[in-house]
Formats: sequence, structure tokens, C-alpha cells
Amino acid sequence: MTLTRPHSAIPVTMPDGTVREVPQGSTCADLAASISRGLVKKAVGARVDGALKDLATPLVEPCGVTIVTVDDADSLHFLRHSMAHLMAEAVTELWPGTRVAIGPVIADGFYYDFDRSEPFTPEDLVRIEETMRRRAAAAEPIVRSEMLRAEAEEAVTRFRTEGEVYKAEILEGILAESGSVVSFYSQGAFTDLCEGPHVPDTGFLKYFKLLSVAGAYWRGNEKNKMLQRIYGTAWARKEDQDAWLHQIEEAEKRDHRRIGRSWIFSTCWTRRRGWCSGTRMAGRSGRRSSSTCARSSMRTAIARCARRP
Repeated sequence: MTLTRPHSAIPVTMPDGTVREVPQGSTCADLAASISRGLVKKAVGARVDGALKDLATPLVEPCGVTIVTVDDADSLHFLRHSMAHLMAEAVTELWPGTRVAIGPVIADGFYYDFDRSEPFTPEDLVRIEETMRRRAAAAEPIVRSEMLRAEAEEAVTRFRTEGEVYKAEILEGILAESGSVVSFYSQGAFTDLCEGPHVPDTGFLKYFKLLSVAGAYWRGNEKNKMLQRIYGTAWARKEDQDAWLHQIEEAEKRDHRRIGRSWIFSTCWTRRRGWCSGTRMAGRSGRRSSSTCARSSMRTAIARCARRP
């Protein structure tokens, strides 16, 4: 007698080569829960056929799946991406009307670009961190939603009417690339265009520090508006964050090519003048570049901010 697999079940290959059968449409979270209760508690996301995905991603065809937990290196991408959204949520809560642009994961951290009439100050970073910690403690669910192309085209007009020019431009770019479905992520009152992936809820976002503020032209084009970019770092464990901040501070102490204290990244604070637009270093071509400045002074800026309680 030959046993046949129910039509609704699909095979999922695990990292050790074993195959588990799950009902078609089960999520990665369902898969983790079927393995062990401890695994699902530590899970932040998954790799599905090599691509990082939310735990809420449905499994609809045979595939290979690795559950990503807070103990895995891949978890940092989920944590830092969600941390950028948490920062944007805090900023828009503290200063309603602030326009958000983009907030990607970068090496050792994240950033988000904001369009705000008033400059961010060091005291503002403290307020943002406090609000982020409060929101993180609330364990707000991070929920993905999708919009079909026709709806997205209507959303472009709505965004422009509401003054959300950056969202409108980003959405237009997605539609120009023939995207048939556009995804959004929401947590609390904050929603933004995003491909993901993210952690299941803000309760996973525990260890982070905001580092500095820099000026950044929208789309990297000096003809566009200068936005304010807030940099931060985030880690899965406090000891890892403390070690990284200490390493950066020690490296700065050994660096005899210290950048002058008149600026940090491409913008700076001074006691007499408050916020100012800093000197931008010239690249090899001779053109002044804010991104070149940011890279060159990163260790100095992080080390100084590391000393901020």
C-alpha cells in the first residue's frame, strides 16, 4: 500500500536536511511552534529558500526554511530594520508633522532620514530614545499589509495631497518597476512603505543607542532638500552592544588623525551656534561630499556619543 501526502500538505526542508510536512499556507511562526515552544519564543524571522522573511510569511510550496532566533547573526538585520521603524515612530509621535523618508539597515546599525523644520539636538536624541524604550516595552505588534497596484496608484495622489512627498516618490518608483503589490508595515500609530522583513513585535527591540545626526540630501542629490539623518546602533545582547561601543571608543583614542571638534559627520552641534551645517570633506574627484564626510568621521562621532549616558 502506497501512502500519499494530503493535497494540502507541503514538504519543508530544515537546515539539518530533515523534512517536515506542514499544511499549505502555514506561516513560518506555525512551523517554529510545531518544532518547540522555546524556539517560537526566540524566533525573530526566517530564511525561506535563502531569503529573509517575516515569521508571518505563509508557506505555499515546497521550500527550505531556517528559523532565525535572537542567537543567530541574521537576527541583527531584523532587529536593526525594526529599530529604524521604532525610531521613526518615536520621532513622529514627539513631533507630529515630521515627514519620514527612508530608514535602512547599515553596517553595525541603522538610520532614518527626516524632514523637520527644527534641527534635532542632543537633548532630542535622549527624548527619542526614551520614547523608543516605552514603545518597545509595550510589545506593539508589527503587522504587514499589502496594496494592489490600482490602490497604490490612488495612494500616490493621496500622499501628495497630505504632503507626504517622500512616500509618494518612493511609491511611484516601486510602481515604475512594475510592482503589482506594495507592502506596508504598521506598529502603533505608525505606518510606512517597506518590503520588510521585521521582528514580530517591538518587544524584541531592547538594546540600542542613538549615535548622531547628520545632514543628508534626499536621494543623495545636492539639488534636493537637505534632510536630517539620525544614526543608531542595535544588538541582540547588551554585552555585544557594550563591547562594540567600547571598541569604537578605544579605536578613536588610538587614531592620531582625529577630526576637529567643529563638526560630526556632515553636520554638527556647537555650544554658541546650536545646530550648524558642517564642513563637507572633498572626495578624490574634488567634489564636496556629505557621504564622504560621514564615513570619514564615523568612529569619532560614535565614540563621542558612546560616552553620552
